[in-house]
Amino acid sequence: MPDAVRRIPKYQTSGLADVRDAGIGGQALTRATSGQPPSFDDRFRAELHELFVWRRDVRRFRPEVLADGLLDRLIETACLAPSVGLSQPWRFVVVDEAERRAAIIDNFSRCNRQALEAHAPDRSDAYARLKLAGLREAPCHLAILADEATEVGHGLGRRTMPEMARYSVVAAICNLWLAARAEGVGMGWVSILDPAQVTETLDVPSSWRLIGYFCLGYPEQEDDVPELERADWEHRLHKNSLVVRR
Repeated sequence: MPDAVRRIPKYQTSGLADVRDAGIGGQALTRATSGQPPSFDDRFRAELHELFVWRRDVRRFRPEVLADGLLDRLIETACLAPSVGLSQPWRFVVVDEAERRAAIIDNFSRCNRQALEAHAPDRSDAYARLKLAGLREAPCHLAILADEATEVGHGLGRRTMPEMARYSVVAAICNLWLAARAEGVGMGWVSILDPAQVTETLDVPSSWRLIGYFCLGYPEQEDDVPELERADWEHRLHKNSLVVRR
C-alpha cells in the first residue's frame, strides 16, 4: 500500500460521539447511539434544506489550514454513505507532497488549455474568464477513488451494474461535501484533469479509478448562488423541466 494512502479506521459507535461533540447533528446522533430512531422536526428539516441551498463548488480559498482533526471527521462522515453490497469502495488519498501537487496543477493547466481551445470563439472568452479550480490556494488536496476490485460485499449488486461501485463513491462525496459546508469549509471538485495521469501521480493500485479530485479550505466568500450562474455561464433549470412521468 503506497505511503500516500491513508486508511480510514472502521466506523465505530464511539466515533459518533466524537462527531457529536464536534457539533455535527448532535441531537440526532445522541438518539442514534442509544439504538432509538431519531425524530427530525420542522426546524431540522428547514436547516437541512438551507444546508443544501448553501452548498457550493468553491474555487477561492483563504490560506489558513483546516482545523486539527477536521478532515478526519469529514471523511468519517463520508464513510456513512450507502454503498452497493456494503462494499464501501471509497478510497481517500490526502495529497500533501509538494511535488505531487505540482504535477496535479500541471495536469489541470494542460487540460484546461485544451478545453479552452475546444470552445467556439463566442464562448472561449467567457471560458477564459472563469476560475475553475483553487489548486494553488487550497490548503488541502483530496483525491477520492473507487476500488473496483474490492472483495468487500462479495460482489452483491454489481454483477449487472458494476458501475454501482463508482456511484457508491459519489454518494460518499455528497456526504463529505455537505458535512464540509456545515463546518464552514469550502469544497471544490476539479474535473478538468487527465484521470490516468492523476492515478499515476498518486501511485495508487491500478484497480482504483479516480472519481474526483477536490480542493478543501475556508472560502474567501460565501454565496447561495453558484459561481457559474453569477458569471452568466449557465443557469439552474426548473425541476419541472427535469421530471418525466410514465
